[in-house]
Amino acid sequence: MSAIPENIHYHCAGYSHVGMVRQVNEDALLELPENGLWAIADGMGGHAAGDYVAALIVDSLRRVELAQSLAIYTHALRTVLAEVNTAVREKALRRGLDMMGSTVVVMAVNGNQGVCLWAGDSRLYRLRDDELRRISRDHSYVQDLQDSGLLSEAEARVHPRANIVTRAIGAEDALELAMVNLEILPGDTWLLCSDGLNKTAEDCEIRDVLGHNDPVQVVRSLVHLGLTRGAPDNITAIVVKAC
Repeated sequence: MSAIPENIHYHCAGYSHVGMVRQVNEDALLELPENGLWAIADGMGGHAAGDYVAALIVDSLRRVELAQSLAIYTHALRTVLAEVNTAVREKALRRGLDMMGSTVVVMAVNGNQGVCLWAGDSRLYRLRDDELRRISRDHSYVQDLQDSGLLSEAEARVHPRANIVTRAIGAEDALELAMVNLEILPGDTWLLCSDGLNKTAEDCEIRDVLGHNDPVQVVRSLVHLGLTRGAPDNITAIVVKAC
């Protein structure tokens, strides 16, 4: 993939915190602005070695070589994630574990075009003209209930089964990734985050923080917002500003 055109510049920052309750940070993040690639993996709580799976995802994505086009690059990213899924399934079998797993959300861009790939409930948001839009759709038990009209978003956040995801790396023999094509405009702000953020902060609060200019201050403010709410889970955020 050719270098990002000079008329589109990306400023980014990422930050991860273990939170106020957990002893291990099972989140992992990847920032490769020179390749137009960002990702967050959230090792699934309650499953063995979630931090190992999240780190394996990030390290594997880091090694994917640039291609001549976004389509070829996206295919390579999907292939690597499928290979990680297989490796994780085999390792769990060797260790006699029911499952080792992690959610993942990936954003890859080339010029003003991009893609989002994801499995699970780690998210991608876009702030454009002061309007916050969630690009990804959670693969989760409570999201299915919301889609059926049985739960409101507020009810889903505090539901006792809010942590159950329906897709993840390591969950099934065949990995099923969702994908959305993206159009990048100057002035856009993109946010990748683990569910530790969106389960402690309202979308309106996230929108207000994303409006600030400095990505470093934005990610730290977002994580701090989660910490002030008790942060029962790890919190990870990456902010990407296009200009």
